[in-house]
Amino acid sequence: MSRQPENIDRNRIADLVVLLVLASIVVLYCIDAMRASTDVLNLILVLPVTAIVLVLCLLQFFLDVQKLRQVGQPGEPPSAVLPVAGLFAAYVLSLPWLGFDLGTFLFLGAFLWVHGERRWSWLLGYSISFAFVLSMFFSMMLPYPMPMRILHMASG
Repeated sequence: MSRQPENIDRNRIADLVVLLVLASIVVLYCIDAMRASTDVLNLILVLPVTAIVLVLCLLQFFLDVQKLRQVGQPGEPPSAVLPVAGLFAAYVLSLPWLGFDLGTFLFLGAFLWVHGERRWSWLLGYSISFAFVLSMFFSMMLPYPMPMRILHMASG
């Protein structure tokens, strides 16, 4: 029984390492984009996404550090780093076929499911609304057409 807290501790540390690697890659990509061109159209997506990812990594970092202090509490869920990484890879690879709107909806629903959400109203409501807002935002902000599946049919 004493092995379980050590295993949970290792999972949390692995989560923190993944967050650090993700934040580092995003920062390096942003720096590389800024070196390539400081034109607003080049950075219109890179800078906001960098800021969002860093804020999310920071929030998750604090949550994981807090949970590291509570190691051994009953009901501690297993780490979801690998399933989420797999979901994200499937999301990115499926965008050309599913479109940004449908792919984002499916990714968010699956992400929430992996993290324990089982209420269908929340799964569908959050996934649909967030995917719609995000898809509309990027389709209006980017100077080139986004690959859409459902919103493309609705607007065209």
